[in-house]
Amino acid sequence: MMEEKISLLREEVVAKMNDVKTASDVENIRVEYLGKKGLVIEILKNLKNVEADKRKEVGEKANVLRVEIEKMIETKKEELKELEYENSIKNSEKIDITIPVEDKVGSLHPITIVQRELEEIFTGMGFTVEDGNEVETEYNNFEAVNVPKYHPARDMQDTFWLENGELLKTQTSAAQNKIMLKYGAPLKAIFPGRCFRNEALDASHENTFFQMEGMMIDKDVSISNLIYFMKTLLSEIFKKDVEVRLRPGYFPFVEPGFELDIKCPYCDGKGCKVCKGGSWIELCPCGMIHPNVLKMGGIDPEEYSGFAFGLGLSRLAMMKYNINDLRALNSCDVRVLKQMNIK
Repeated sequence: MMEEKISLLREEVVAKMNDVKTASDVENIRVEYLGKKGLVIEILKNLKNVEADKRKEVGEKANVLRVEIEKMIETKKEELKELEYENSIKNSEKIDITIPVEDKVGSLHPITIVQRELEEIFTGMGFTVEDGNEVETEYNNFEAVNVPKYHPARDMQDTFWLENGELLKTQTSAAQNKIMLKYGAPLKAIFPGRCFRNEALDASHENTFFQMEGMMIDKDVSISNLIYFMKTLLSEIFKKDVEVRLRPGYFPFVEPGFELDIKCPYCDGKGCKVCKGGSWIELCPCGMIHPNVLKMGGIDPEEYSGFAFGLGLSRLAMMKYNINDLRALNSCDVRVLKQMNIK
């Protein structure tokens, strides 16, 4: 008797599901059969009244029916969502793509242009392009690049911390460890991205800026390789041969570390307002990857060596397009960006 009732309920639900038109209809079916006083739930509640030798069989069939109804409800909900989406597309406003538009309605952002140029140059030299997270762990941002807790170098980066202990990455170097663990050695990779520091805003500092980190790891890699790649890169960007120099610099994740300068491309080293009369422009930190960083990345420093560098995409865009205020790049002011005549 109870088995027949379960079969009849199944047929009822299937029939009603076929007639469903709205999400409200689906909810009514759910309440009728699976609600607190639903027909299927009532069967399960009253199993104690079923004959002992049939109780298990009836309970199993009722549970199977409950699961089947739940699946039918979910399937019908998805069908209704899909139907609603299709109807919204059919009834949406049509766009006449034949309407003529102005020749110049927009352009790529200067930083985007510089980033794409760099990616093209580096991929041509055998580098892969990797993405990094904007929210990073403290380990990846600091400890994995040889900046342990309480290291004084952390004072150089006023960081935006999140409540869960993670942070907005202060440097693209935060991706170094993950990429080493991903590829091992040898490797050549660049990883552009947006970085964040709690900076006081002025013409040359922003709390949000763009960098591109790069590294090459292989056997017998030396500073000469670093100089070659940087000269090739900069010559491609500025469309002429660029003279570079290295000055000693301290960065925890490289040893030795350098500041790489380029001879001012605007005055050829004669002195101008861009280089402030000094003939050289400071461009990027670089150096040979510290053995500790290689070890943490799972690479044997006795067998492999490598160099790393960090390019400021924002600074490169300023130099390439002769922009004298970093804040213009992040302003989203079309009037300002239009003046740069970026095509």
